[in-house]
Amino acid sequence: MHSPVARWLTVTALLGAATANIHFPHPWINCTEGVEKCFADMFCGSDNLCKFQSEAPKVYPRSPIAHPRPAPAPAPAPAPQSGSQYSVDGRCGRNFNNLLCSATSPNYPGACCSSAGWCGNSAAHCGDGCQSGCTGTSNPPTSGVPTTNGQCGAQNDGRTCVGWSLGTCCSAYGWCGNSDAHCGTGCQSGCTGGTTPNPPDPTPIPVSGGGNFAIVGRSGVVAMHAGLMANGRVFFLNKVDNYAEIRLSNGRYAYASEYNPDNNQVVGLSVTTNPFCSGGAYLANGDIISIGGNGPLLHLDTTVGDGFNGIRYITRTTSGAQNGQSWREPGHKLTGNRWYPSAQTLANGKVFVAAGSKNGLDPGVGANNNPTYEILSATGVSEGNSISMAILVRNQPYYMYPFMHLLQDGRLFIHVGKQAQIFDIGGNRVSRELPDLPGHYRTYPNTGGSVLLPLSSSNGWKSKVMICGGGAYQDITSPTEASCGVIAPEDTNPTWDMDAMPTGRGMVEGVLLPDGTVLWLNGCQRGAQGFLLGANPTLQALHYDPTKAKGSRWTGLASSTIPRLYHSVALLLLDGTVLVAGSGPNEMPVLTPRAGAPYATEYRVEKFTPPYLTGGNANRRPVITTIPTTVRADNSQFTIAVTVPSGARAVKVALYYGGFVTHSVHMGHRMAFLDVSGWVAGRTQQTLTVRGPPNRNVAPPGDAVIYVVVDGVPSVGKIVRIPL
Repeated sequence: MHSPVARWLTVTALLGAATANIHFPHPWINCTEGVEKCFADMFCGSDNLCKFQSEAPKVYPRSPIAHPRPAPAPAPAPAPQSGSQYSVDGRCGRNFNNLLCSATSPNYPGACCSSAGWCGNSAAHCGDGCQSGCTGTSNPPTSGVPTTNGQCGAQNDGRTCVGWSLGTCCSAYGWCGNSDAHCGTGCQSGCTGGTTPNPPDPTPIPVSGGGNFAIVGRSGVVAMHAGLMANGRVFFLNKVDNYAEIRLSNGRYAYASEYNPDNNQVVGLSVTTNPFCSGGAYLANGDIISIGGNGPLLHLDTTVGDGFNGIRYITRTTSGAQNGQSWREPGHKLTGNRWYPSAQTLANGKVFVAAGSKNGLDPGVGANNNPTYEILSATGVSEGNSISMAILVRNQPYYMYPFMHLLQDGRLFIHVGKQAQIFDIGGNRVSRELPDLPGHYRTYPNTGGSVLLPLSSSNGWKSKVMICGGGAYQDITSPTEASCGVIAPEDTNPTWDMDAMPTGRGMVEGVLLPDGTVLWLNGCQRGAQGFLLGANPTLQALHYDPTKAKGSRWTGLASSTIPRLYHSVALLLLDGTVLVAGSGPNEMPVLTPRAGAPYATEYRVEKFTPPYLTGGNANRRPVITTIPTTVRADNSQFTIAVTVPSGARAVKVALYYGGFVTHSVHMGHRMAFLDVSGWVAGRTQQTLTVRGPPNRNVAPPGDAVIYVVVDGVPSVGKIVRIPL
């Protein structure tokens, strides 16, 4: 039975994890050889280790293994009882109740307490300024002893990756693997050198200024997660905060809301477990689920419990009968804790769930991580098994919120860090390793954005995946990535077709538009994901047309006046405009910028109107007059009646999934152009014969939207159900 002291320490550690974002370890890069080995914009420190610019002398020096940003001193915690002297979460020393570091803790790598109050065993922990457990020495050099758990390098007793099945290069973060992130810059041992070419530099693009942003409403809660529902409204889902703009009927703050784009009104919804940094998916029965989350904050709200393994459900229909109903939590749980997981609905209605932190503690320590996947039933109940996934294992700590896209044959494209593969879910095996994507890291905490470009029968429904943006490390000084890569993973010899935005962007998100183009917006030019870690907001929307020749695909559109940093969202509405909301860059809401919190927590909702609905186009919208409520994914045909402007020349029909949106990851986001016949140019009343998608891999079961696009201008979308 655990003692009161042990329980106090455990609760203290979990509370710390619950109120903060994941803190990544500092990359361990030795720069003694006179060759530039540091990551971009880092410098070689006096101890011959690469440092962030934020660690420059007289700024805020920190341990090279500690949290990569300065942390404010916490409020004094209750004094632990006698015998409770060891840290649980890696914080130690004078500002943390004089806690000591345990050499045997599974949560951090050593017994020395650094001057900044972090446990570890490097020279920066154990040498000058060390507060306790000090030896004055650094980790041993490479010992030559092979790893037994895939961890390696100076952080792990100098072990090597010799003979390790997932790769023999030791990354700067102390993990064995075979990607450019392991074998290239920052590699500690077994290094073969990076084989990935350099990405293109930022490239100027023409600026049309097209489209426009308008502030239309308020979200009520921070829009950390969002999605379009069958009633045409949008759910916003946040975390437990000490403030919101709306309250529930019991007087407590709301942590979720339902936003109506038709009148810009918002109502609060309740949750019973903390959905902080969850994943999500749309089920075949029309329900939406939020998966995983974080621990409770009982000092703020005793009614919201532990969400680490929670599954939350919300139901909406086109009838509007369930409008205003809260999230349901009947008690179904994941097989393990998952903070920052990704999810994808499959052809059989089941949901593939991958990755996540077990406890919010240092992801440089394997015991804290959950690099596995599990399957939920078509009704969103776990089947009970967590299965190790090699691409997640070897890319730790960059294994959270992976990009995933369902391919037309049922296999899964997955991208983690800098590495991508095709995964056969049924066979639990890797079908194909894909080339590494040039440039910086692309997934959390340096997430860019990824979209599955529109599918069509013209190439047999084969996929092209686009990934843009990213960053180098988790620090406010991190440079961001300007390059974008497009790959056709099912090609015989897939390669990345590289392009570039005009500036680097982290937290940039791609939104498919019904005309087949992509809108890229939100994010920052400097920094990373995490509280107080983003700077230089990127306000301009960018337009990408994949049908044009390279060099002419990008156009600069209008700019917003609102920074959209960490915890922002963007998604397409039924009317063809794009809702933009969120920005929660502070641990708890900050309503007015101040010293130490330069960007306010944002509740304003914007609507971006793309160029296809501005000017004269606004009066040339087709109007769907008749459409079925169900569309089968079996090549069967259905009819749409539509009124179009006089003189209209061409038509497309788009089947659209907006997906579950969070942290610039759009889970389940996809679009397919369906084959159309019966169009007669010049007629204003058209009866179109549309062939449905060929299978439920192209069009997963559940609710989707159909847009009729005439001469590039979309109709208002209509919700249809793709049945199992």
